[in-house]
Amino acid sequence: MIKASVLAMGLLTILISMGLRWRENRMAATQRLPRLGMVARGKRTFDRWVTAAAIATGATLVILGGLHWLRLTLD
Repeated sequence: MIKASVLAMGLLTILISMGLRWRENRMAATQRLPRLGMVARGKRTFDRWVTAAAIATGATLVILGGLHWLRLTLD
Protein backbone atom coordinates (compact mmCIF):
# COMPACT_ATOMS: atom_id res chain seq x y z
CA MET A 1 0.00 0.00 0.00
CA ILE A 2 2.93 2.32 0.67
CA LYS A 3 4.26 1.85 -2.86
CA ALA A 4 0.85 2.62 -4.29
CA SER A 5 0.54 5.83 -2.31
CA VAL A 6 4.03 7.02 -3.27
CA LEU A 7 3.34 6.23 -6.92
CA ALA A 8 -0.04 7.95 -6.77
CA MET A 9 1.44 11.05 -5.12
CA GLY A 10 4.23 11.27 -7.69
CA LEU A 11 1.87 10.88 -10.62
CA LEU A 12 -0.69 13.31 -9.20
CA THR A 13 2.04 15.86 -8.43
CA ILE A 14 3.21 15.83 -12.03
CA LEU A 15 -0.31 16.05 -13.45
CA ILE A 16 -1.39 18.82 -11.08
CA SER A 17 1.80 20.78 -11.76
CA MET A 18 1.13 20.54 -15.50
CA GLY A 19 -2.40 21.81 -14.91
CA LEU A 20 -1.19 24.70 -12.77
CA ARG A 21 1.37 25.68 -15.39
CA TRP A 22 -1.27 25.58 -18.12
CA ARG A 23 -3.48 27.83 -15.99
CA GLU A 24 -0.62 30.28 -15.35
CA ASN A 25 0.18 30.47 -19.05
CA ARG A 26 -3.48 30.97 -19.93
CA MET A 27 -3.86 33.74 -17.35
CA ALA A 28 -0.65 35.42 -18.51
CA ALA A 29 -1.86 35.42 -22.12
CA THR A 30 -4.82 37.61 -21.19
CA GLN A 31 -2.68 40.06 -19.21
CA ARG A 32 0.48 41.86 -20.17
CA LEU A 33 2.93 41.12 -17.38
CA PRO A 34 6.57 42.22 -17.30
CA ARG A 35 9.15 39.53 -17.94
CA LEU A 36 10.47 37.94 -14.77
CA GLY A 37 14.10 37.50 -13.81
CA MET A 38 15.75 34.16 -13.21
CA VAL A 39 15.18 34.19 -9.44
CA ALA A 40 11.51 35.14 -9.78
CA ARG A 41 10.92 32.39 -12.36
CA GLY A 42 12.64 29.87 -10.07
CA LYS A 43 10.51 30.96 -7.13
CA ARG A 44 7.33 30.70 -9.21
CA THR A 45 8.31 27.21 -10.39
CA PHE A 46 9.16 26.11 -6.85
CA ASP A 47 5.86 27.47 -5.53
CA ARG A 48 3.98 25.63 -8.29
CA TRP A 49 5.63 22.30 -7.40
CA VAL A 50 5.04 22.75 -3.66
CA THR A 51 1.38 23.59 -4.31
CA ALA A 52 1.01 20.58 -6.60
CA ALA A 53 2.62 18.30 -4.02
CA ALA A 54 0.31 19.56 -1.27
CA ILE A 55 -2.80 19.03 -3.41
CA ALA A 56 -1.55 15.58 -4.48
CA THR A 57 -0.93 14.59 -0.86
CA GLY A 58 -4.44 15.56 0.15
CA ALA A 59 -5.97 13.78 -2.84
CA THR A 60 -3.95 10.63 -2.16
CA LEU A 61 -5.00 10.61 1.49
CA VAL A 62 -8.65 10.97 0.56
CA ILE A 63 -8.60 8.38 -2.24
CA LEU A 64 -6.52 5.66 -0.61
CA GLY A 65 -8.01 6.32 2.83
CA GLY A 66 -11.47 6.02 1.36
CA LEU A 67 -10.53 2.75 -0.32
CA HIS A 68 -9.16 1.46 2.97
CA TRP A 69 -12.33 2.34 4.89
CA LEU A 70 -14.44 0.88 2.11
CA ARG A 71 -12.50 -2.37 2.40
CA LEU A 72 -12.98 -2.40 6.17
CA THR A 73 -16.71 -1.82 5.99
CA LEU A 74 -17.31 -4.46 3.32
CA ASP A 75 -15.47 -7.22 5.21
